[in-house]
Amino acid sequence: MYTVSLSREFIAQHYLIVPDPGPEGTIHSHRYTVEATFRGPELGEYGYLVDIDALAEALDRVVSSLADRTLNDLDAFAGLNPSVEHLARIVGDRLLARIAPETATELVVRVREDDVADVTHRRSLGSPGSPEP
Repeated sequence: MYTVSLSREFIAQHYLIVPDPGPEGTIHSHRYTVEATFRGPELGEYGYLVDIDALAEALDRVVSSLADRTLNDLDAFAGLNPSVEHLARIVGDRLLARIAPETATELVVRVREDDVADVTHRRSLGSPGSPEP
């Protein structure tokens, strides 16, 4: 099994929209570390699981679309509580919209919120050469 991981840090703001959110219900900032990991059993024609340069560019674009923003104001969070769990999934969605992994069969997005929370979202990408699920 091969893995390719890249990470980036950024600061963004949010406020929780749950019953009785306490201090988290007012706008505040967090330092996020996002790590994207592609996994798969095979390498592509040129010996890549995923093109690292393409992944770096995609991750930079995703992070720049979130950095210094209020997550609640972004279309991707419309109607959602801007939890770290939703953030991890949304980062994965945005990455896959920008990059076509060579032979990767799984994407894992890990988001660390400050030094407090660590959340992981894992999704299957199907097997190499097969349509996505």
